[in-house]
Amino acid sequence: MPVSRRNVLAGAAAAPLALSALGAGTANAAAESGYLVGCGIADVTGPAAENGMMGYSMPQQQTAGIHLRTRARAFVIADGSTRIAFVTAELGALFQSVHQGVLRALAAKYGDLYTERNVLLNATHTHSACGGDSHYAAYDLSILGFQEQVYDGVVDGIVAAISQAHERLAPGTIHIGRAELTDASVNRSRTAFELNPQADKDHFPLSIDPAVTVLRFSHAGADVGAITWFATHGTSMTNGNKLISSDNKGYAAYTWEHDHAGVRYLDGPPGFVACFAQTNSGDMSPNLDLKPGTGPTTDEVENTRIIGERQFRAAKTAFDGAAETVRGPLDHRMCYVDMSTVDVEAKYTPDGEPHRTATAAIGVSMLAGSTEDGPGLPLPEGVKNPFIDWLGGIDAPIPAALAGAQAPKPIAVPFGAMKPYPWAPEVLPLQIVRIGQFHLVAGPAEFTIVAGLRIRRTVAAELGVPVENVLMQGYSNAYSQYVTTPEEYDSQQYEGASTLFGRYTLPAYQQEFAKLAAAMRTGAAVPHGPVPRDLRGKLVNFQPGVVFDSPQLFKSFGDVLTDAKSTYRRGERVTVAFSTGHPKNNPRRGGTFLEVQRLLDGKWSRYADDGDWATRYQWARDGVSASIATLSWQVPPDTPIGKYRIVHFGDWKSGWNGRITAFSGTSRAFVVS
Repeated sequence: MPVSRRNVLAGAAAAPLALSALGAGTANAAAESGYLVGCGIADVTGPAAENGMMGYSMPQQQTAGIHLRTRARAFVIADGSTRIAFVTAELGALFQSVHQGVLRALAAKYGDLYTERNVLLNATHTHSACGGDSHYAAYDLSILGFQEQVYDGVVDGIVAAISQAHERLAPGTIHIGRAELTDASVNRSRTAFELNPQADKDHFPLSIDPAVTVLRFSHAGADVGAITWFATHGTSMTNGNKLISSDNKGYAAYTWEHDHAGVRYLDGPPGFVACFAQTNSGDMSPNLDLKPGTGPTTDEVENTRIIGERQFRAAKTAFDGAAETVRGPLDHRMCYVDMSTVDVEAKYTPDGEPHRTATAAIGVSMLAGSTEDGPGLPLPEGVKNPFIDWLGGIDAPIPAALAGAQAPKPIAVPFGAMKPYPWAPEVLPLQIVRIGQFHLVAGPAEFTIVAGLRIRRTVAAELGVPVENVLMQGYSNAYSQYVTTPEEYDSQQYEGASTLFGRYTLPAYQQEFAKLAAAMRTGAAVPHGPVPRDLRGKLVNFQPGVVFDSPQLFKSFGDVLTDAKSTYRRGERVTVAFSTGHPKNNPRRGGTFLEVQRLLDGKWSRYADDGDWATRYQWARDGVSASIATLSWQVPPDTPIGKYRIVHFGDWKSGWNGRITAFSGTSRAFVVS
């Protein structure tokens, strides 16, 4: 069902007070260096069992373990009068509900220091993270409703990452680096792309956006973080995967932080934070052979690693060559716009005539999904979706006026006309952030590369800056499907069918972003615009919870069901199975379900955990109330020779009083030789 499958920043008045609170010496040092910068990271991993994943819209794709934990990475920048908080979270989408929840939590903690004006939240668009954290029904259909446990974990994790960055503010410098990457993406909607004017296509001669842009953050000459922007979808892992994964961008971040910077996520604040953000990736696929799970190989895990590794290598090249110093003030403009009722001026439309956007609707080809990245599948025959039934069904009358306004789209579901509330937001946040000479245009959707280019050109012209210093930051502050050019829209490929507000959605964005850019150029304030809905408590959850846990017959929780062998060579896989409880009892956010422990100087110490690429935590139900945790470790080639063991941490729920109790289990010791 409908979901993307192809598929932070300020209170200027509050900033001086906040800087003074850091101490006169720190503030003076910041003034001399130009900026205070801080980086942070926190876990946002949701329930590792029986929770629908966000992205492919497959009800059957429910979590059953963890391959790579999902995290939020935050950067706070201050210049003495203004500050910006930027967060990229490894999620399928950054929903408006999460944006609202994070802002409420930040207000409770920091007052008006971090607000909707200066906080920019965005998602990597992995299709293997937990879903159910939207307050709008369209994005919870395949997940059987709103999942409060997922929502709380995401909000709390993002706030924790921002808080860590805030607490680590110190005088620093920022540099810009650039590179190109041509073998980590392919245009999955070439038919639509070719309908654009030649001047647009000439900007992308390979029909992809190869640009890699990096901001390099340093404290006193020591590197502390990097933000990398590159356009490719988070769909290297297919719709058959049920292990939580941050996909290719998550691997890129992991390999930079863990393998190259020595970060150990459970050992306190990291010394280096590597963020891999999206841009205009709406029509960019990592599946280079244009089939799910194909290109460079036919192994989805290996594809994830390779595409992630290529992004890391390109980012490191840009980072190492980052010679352009970021200088100048910080600034931001933000407003809300009802994107379903925008009167678009003639100067922004292809035919030079004024037009109007339309009430949100999806097209028929959107329901078919993306054949390149993984089509969503309907429920198996005879299986009902109680959440859809509770909503009153998916079939709805399509007003004739709406059909005309959305033409040539054949409407499948009129999201904006559903009752009692629209199924997708129409009052959306638009934001521009300035970091010296560098500008981010934050949009709440998936923009195709040409759609992103047109917005960048519009904003750059209004600001009077080079287009390369304006970057499209998609998946920001809310989620409203896709944005194509009007020409691409006419072909009604998947992206066009998913462009909610009709053929003139992109021109409307160009117009409204131009207004923000003009206000930034002149120093003028902008009207707030309409207030988005607060839909807390309006949705229900039909995903079954945990009633109680019981171990296997004659077993206790934590008992080993299948033990390790006595010896392993590097490159071999260690596998141990335990009697366990349901992961929903405690998602262990900021913790782990497994440890690989090494015996060193007579003491066992953690060597790896479930946040590592070489480990896997797989959960399976065993009968009605029993569960099996299968923990595995692919012994890396550089593993020190020695003695190791596997330890499992879990929690079980009593059927008598509902109490949740922690437990652990330990494998036999084994030698890596």
